[in-house]
Amino acid sequence: MIRTSPRALIAIGVLLVVFGFVAPFLMVLRIIEPSLALSFLSHAASVSGLFLGIIGSAIYVRTRRP
Repeated sequence: MIRTSPRALIAIGVLLVVFGFVAPFLMVLRIIEPSLALSFLSHAASVSGLFLGIIGSAIYVRTRRP
């Protein structure tokens, strides 16, 4: 298993959540073409980013606890 630092997990999670917010916003504004696949991708990115952020935060707190 690849060891990733908690800060990297949190950063990846933030990027995924931001993508999960920006993609539907751009679809609503009709800047990018709305599609079902992109909607599912943005939802999956948002949910996985949330989980990665929570896991990264938990690992960060666990390693910093005295």
